[in-house]
Amino acid sequence: MWKDEVLAQPVVPYEKRRLAIEAEPLPPNIGALIDAAADDAGERLLWNFFESGETITYAQMRRMVNGLAVRLVALGITKGTHVGVMLPNIAAFPLTWLALGRIGAVMVPINPGYTSREIAHVMNVAQAEWVVTHADTRAALDEANAQGLISLPSRRLIVVGGRAEGQAHDWQALAAQPADSFTPPAPVGHDDLLNIQFTSGTSGFPKGCMLSQRYWISAGKVNAFRDGRVYRRILASTPFFYMDPQWLLLMTLYQRGTLFVAAKQSTSRFTGWLKEHRIEFCLLPWVLHGMAPQSHDADNRVIRANIYGCPRDLHQGIEARFDLNAREAFGMTEIGPAMFAPIEHADKVGSGSCGVPCPFRECRIVDEAGQPVPQGKIGELQIRGPGIMLGYYNNPQATAEVLQDGWFSTGDLFRQDDDGFFYIVGRKKDMIRRSAENIAAREVETVLAAAPGVAEVAVVGVPDPLRGEEVKAYLRLKEGALADRQTLDGIIATAQAGLAPFKVPRFYTFVDDFPRTASLKIAKPRITAGVNNLRAGSWDRSTASWIGGTPA
Repeated sequence: MWKDEVLAQPVVPYEKRRLAIEAEPLPPNIGALIDAAADDAGERLLWNFFESGETITYAQMRRMVNGLAVRLVALGITKGTHVGVMLPNIAAFPLTWLALGRIGAVMVPINPGYTSREIAHVMNVAQAEWVVTHADTRAALDEANAQGLISLPSRRLIVVGGRAEGQAHDWQALAAQPADSFTPPAPVGHDDLLNIQFTSGTSGFPKGCMLSQRYWISAGKVNAFRDGRVYRRILASTPFFYMDPQWLLLMTLYQRGTLFVAAKQSTSRFTGWLKEHRIEFCLLPWVLHGMAPQSHDADNRVIRANIYGCPRDLHQGIEARFDLNAREAFGMTEIGPAMFAPIEHADKVGSGSCGVPCPFRECRIVDEAGQPVPQGKIGELQIRGPGIMLGYYNNPQATAEVLQDGWFSTGDLFRQDDDGFFYIVGRKKDMIRRSAENIAAREVETVLAAAPGVAEVAVVGVPDPLRGEEVKAYLRLKEGALADRQTLDGIIATAQAGLAPFKVPRFYTFVDDFPRTASLKIAKPRITAGVNNLRAGSWDRSTASWIGGTPA
């Protein structure tokens, strides 16, 4: 494994790396980061949207961003203007974001797959005054306008990739005059707002996180340097309206590397991208373990892959199959990067640990009264540090519920070991109460995910008149696995071997796929929303029978 040679290279201990990152001044704003990177790496390739063929050098990016910023200011977009950006993964997205950042304007990312109702929620909550959209997605905006859900004059619409009808503006025309320099209409600093970034919305309506220039500048720096390694070829495979490609781009700027951007996530093509583009850093979707093996699975140059919430029993097998260093990390939209397992800590692979606090972050575990618990005890994780969100936009009540005295309450239950490493136990709101016992859905999901034939699991509580709740598992199987009694027996046996008897699910249902958030996480509340009888169509372990008959 050539990656072992990488790990054997001398590296400064993490605590020293952390102190060095925190001690070095941050660039004063996004514009300064752009300038420093372009000065150092002018003719180097900054990004490659490899499916559309859009590429750009650092020098070209700076001139295009400057020119676009000049034209946007001329339209009336100035410091503090809220601009919705509703684009697919094309170069216009990061160019627009960086231009808004230079101006001191505020981007409101909008999922181009949103319905008119969802668009209206984001735009109205965030008070978006302008929108940049693609010709292919404009129809949903027009529908929201026609229904009276939003009020967006066409003169405040900028269209990419097609004729800008009416008073709308043509993005290509605005970006067609690169400039050597740009002076913002007002000074832009660390605490100025850069994004109103909406949470994934796994439950209830998404909330708009107010994320400052400092948030993004520090997130890019932390991810670039916390391992003390050089990552020059970085993959972004998820949508740009989501968090990850944005900080991956800033990480790339710090590393003076190249960002390879996919049009959209694809588990079947993922390992092919790693090989073809000689990727050195990526975010690895652990659900790849459910894909049929491919001959090139281990043919890559990945030095580090971030992996999130991987069931501990699968972790070592994923590293071996794909021949890479997969290390856990933990973050949230509200706080950015919070924890990570340093690349040199191979001893934590398969432990289930999220790692140690990142630079600029303090983490603590508290009880119901908000008091720190003894090491090893379970409580709620709280995080603080410079650059966390300023609050939820237009939602002071929700802000007050999670931000107190500078500490952000995550809603996640954690414990900490004697080495200072943190472990997630489950969500406070994702606990199943069976008789007198509390069951963490995450613990059950972790065990079942390692069962034969299982690709992904979601565990929920089912109302029960005798015990309050019973445990139910929704199962997505690996390619080629059969949804039959033999598979179920293997899954149940795995659960019984790894869980206390009261935690073993009583009900089981096979699914083809799960409803998902924009970040492709399982949107668990949507699985059960509107379902009157959660037992119907399930295998009942207690009666050894299908409720309502064997599924087709």
